Amino acid sequence: MGYNVLPLTKLTEHFERLPGIGKKSAQRLAFHVLRMPEAEARDFAQCILEAREKIRYCEICKNITDSERCSICRDESRDRSVICVVEDPRDVLAFERTREYNGLYHVLGGLISPMDGVGPDSLFIKELLARLEDGTVKEVIMATNPTVEGEATAMYISRLLKPLGVLVTRLAYGIPVGGNLEYADEVTLSRALDGRSAI
Repeated sequence: MGYNVLPLTKLTEHFERLPGIGKKSAQRLAFHVLRMPEAEARDFAQCILEAREKIRYCEICKNITDSERCSICRDESRDRSVICVVEDPRDVLAFERTREYNGLYHVLGGLISPMDGVGPDSLFIKELLARLEDGTVKEVIMATNPTVEGEATAMYISRLLKPLGVLVTRLAYGIPVGGNLEYADEVTLSRALDGRSAI
């Protein structure tokens, strides 16, 4: 019979479910939480609950926010003629770190992947099309990851947008194939934005 403290085991198992966290890292995190002062541990737990309760999708771009509209959609100084289409809210953060892009975003909430049962109706594509109806948007930048799913999603959306008379561009390949935008450095993302081309 092995040594087992059930609350510690459960805490470790929860940390282990997080992406990129193995068993040893999960144990380190669990022991770190145990060493926290009680007030700090309660604050940590409260932050998790608050994030789950208050964070929602922006009613316009589907980015995450704690209000009806995200701060980017509310910012009147942003260029409203350009929308950068990304897979995930983490990609918005990656582009914002470059300080090179001043347009709007649209978060798809995933990529088309028939193998995983994700079709076009599972993504926020209809919402993107609705944003183009008033003619304000002149360019849509397809900034999905350069993977098979990312390319398929970009091509699918570009075919939907072409009849609308909107310029559809794709990020240049400064980003390695199979890589993720979330991990790309600011210079690579800036070059990819500058070198985008029509699809």
